[in-house]
Amino acid sequence: MQENPREMPFEFFDVTADIGYRAYGDTLNQAFENAGLALFEVITDTSVLKPSIKKTISLKSEDKKALLFDWLNELIFLHDAEYLVFSCFQVDISGDDIKGYQLDAVVWGEEFEQSQHESRDEVKAVTYHLMEIEKDDGYRIQVIVDV
Repeated sequence: MQENPREMPFEFFDVTADIGYRAYGDTLNQAFENAGLALFEVITDTSVLKPSIKKTISLKSEDKKALLFDWLNELIFLHDAEYLVFSCFQVDISGDDIKGYQLDAVVWGEEFEQSQHESRDEVKAVTYHLMEIEKDDGYRIQVIVDV
């Protein structure tokens, strides 16, 4: 493991029967972007994806964890419904703990092609199990996905 996790956008950790990862960012927006990137790293090698398809996502949730849960599950839905895989993310989060949070995002990727893309694990869903959003000198998000 790297000594300073802030030098990387995400890292994986061992979880029995599932896959866990921690995503980092200087801002909450960047941490959510990196959480999306890590999600698709579970599915395929994102370094070879071309940003040829653009999708817009808008979500509203009561708190940050619910927003993270909804964000990642929306990405899984787009993957399952339209066979899309994403590698570029632009997230804008606004709101507060009283009125709730709004996420507006633009994501770029391409259609998954078995002949072109590495097939890793199939992500079924994001779980709330051990989910964390921590703020220190930056943000750290911890997620476990059901595979």
